[in-house]
Amino acid sequence: MNIFMDDCRRRPEGFTLARTTDECLLLLRECEVNILSLDYDMGPDDYNGDEVAGRIVLEQLYPREIYLHTSSPQGRRAMYEMLYAAVPRETVLYNRPLSHEQLAEIAAAASGEYGQ
Repeated sequence: MNIFMDDCRRRPEGFTLARTTDECLLLLRECEVNILSLDYDMGPDDYNGDEVAGRIVLEQLYPREIYLHTSSPQGRRAMYEMLYAAVPRETVLYNRPLSHEQLAEIAAAASGEYGQ
């Protein structure tokens, strides 16, 4: 499973959308996650991406890859610093969003077109 946590952006093909931090944490706790893409600003009635990053560290909820797609430079830095200090060797942390090429590959794989 791939998770895209964002309160307003559209879900990329091949991802499960988490509109709240609680939804994201539930998915991380209950599912095997390959790719996690995090936003920071999650709206006025929710926590921000720091809460998810902190819970990932505290509860050892690491996916295989983590991307930070937030447009908040301060939020990106805060999440990256929190995760970088604790990320295990088997998890890759990227201080950037997924590229258009990566998103296209994931979408193709999700639709069964990848490698054909």
